Amino acid sequence: MASLDFDALVVGSGLAGLSAALHLAATHRVAVITKGRLNDGASQWAQGGIAAVLAEGDTFEAHVEDTLVAGAGLCDAQATRFVVERAPQAIAWLRELGVPFSEEGGALHLTREGGHSQRRIVHATDATGAAVQQTLIETVRATPGITLFEGHMLVDLIGAARLGLPGEDRCLGLYALDNASGEVRTFRTPHTLLATGGAGKVYLYTTNPDSATGDGIAAAWRAGCRVSNMEFIQFHPTCLYHPYAKSFLISEAVRGEGGLLKLPPSLGGTRFMPAHDERAELAPRDVVARAIDFEMKKHGLDCVHLDISHQSPEFLREHFPNILARCAQLGLDITREPIPVVPAAHYTCGGVLADLAGRTDLPGLYAIGETACSGLHGANRLASNSLLECMVFAQAAADAIRATPSTSTARAELPAWDHSRVSDADEAVVVSHNWDELRRFMWDYVGIVRTDKRLERAAHRIELLTREIAEFYGNFRITQDLLELRNLVQVAGLIVRSAQARGESRGLHFNRDHPHTAAQALPTVLSPR
Repeated sequence: MASLDFDALVVGSGLAGLSAALHLAATHRVAVITKGRLNDGASQWAQGGIAAVLAEGDTFEAHVEDTLVAGAGLCDAQATRFVVERAPQAIAWLRELGVPFSEEGGALHLTREGGHSQRRIVHATDATGAAVQQTLIETVRATPGITLFEGHMLVDLIGAARLGLPGEDRCLGLYALDNASGEVRTFRTPHTLLATGGAGKVYLYTTNPDSATGDGIAAAWRAGCRVSNMEFIQFHPTCLYHPYAKSFLISEAVRGEGGLLKLPPSLGGTRFMPAHDERAELAPRDVVARAIDFEMKKHGLDCVHLDISHQSPEFLREHFPNILARCAQLGLDITREPIPVVPAAHYTCGGVLADLAGRTDLPGLYAIGETACSGLHGANRLASNSLLECMVFAQAAADAIRATPSTSTARAELPAWDHSRVSDADEAVVVSHNWDELRRFMWDYVGIVRTDKRLERAAHRIELLTREIAEFYGNFRITQDLLELRNLVQVAGLIVRSAQARGESRGLHFNRDHPHTAAQALPTVLSPR
């Protein structure tokens, strides 16, 4: 099967990927490759909003400082200022596209979230991601020059060195599995941009969609790129706890608008955050998540309670209509009773090491959004900086691609995928069993609170799973389930190795055997070479 040629490939259809495709479409023939539908990614699920300095009295310096404080000394100052100063422009671009942000008195309504010193969160009620994604999807579908490949999953990147070509190694394209036909298609391009999101599905409990399997991080690692800060997995403090409901995020903005964390009525229903941090419910997410984890373990609880019932029903209907409706479907009236919540894996702060244009170690390969480690988030992401990062680096990467001339090597002939030496798997149940085992031991051993022994146990299990999956991958026809498991196990290994390398507790990484914080903050960088 002949390769499919494009000027640029975008892998992923969240805010980062679709924004980059739109910025490139005027000058490049762009393909957007996504393993599900365009709206299956984590961007669709984002509730809170997008941080930007827009209010009178707010400043770039204040937003930068809030980000640096949340990042526990590991944020890159240059990257942080780069993103913060471009936030107003990013919001203006979305408004030009027609995103229906919430307004009050004819101006954007700005809310406040944990870790922010000012009201600076632009939002569309409590479903910002869905509103933004819907607008972008409609725009992308109507834009000439963008070809969509839904139901296509990244298998591997194709590098010049892998083909034995002379000169520098560079990314020449990729292989992608067409889930409908089972065939692997070859895509050729001088510019490949990874925007595949994070790896929350490596954990048993997560706010992430099923698509968050670390595909871009694992593929870039296999292609020879470094990764950084993979030990910093953000656990969102407040995920709805319900025995029959799939994970549902209770937005940070609920606490920003006065929601209080309390013990259950059987323990007096008292607030507990003031005893853990002077910022109480508005402390950064890592602080709040550890406080909830502490209280749950101390009292043997399945969950704690988030109470916003002191606000009027009218206020809740206006500000949190989706949360109100979802809880009502499950028999919870949040106008009269608190919401049961637990922490859940939410955001991958580390990722593929990338510069301020999204460039990785492999020429021709870019990584942006949650897939990348740009230096913005450090040891803990400040609320509502993630959607902002997606937009800023989508623009920066597109600018860099437009400024880069194509090379003859980038148009080299690429070999087709070879199915000839594999057969259909006769024990597909092995994949689902391994997936379940991985997510359970990662939750138990590499969760909110870690120890050296727990990390050692996790590393041992990952080593065994890696060998088993490699054998499966080498002998049987690939499927999406197998590819996702392969990627998750590789990313799990990177998380554990990074956690073992950090001999301190900082931000989202808390190790009971190393509770101190080192005087010097250094990023964790792993290299496959």
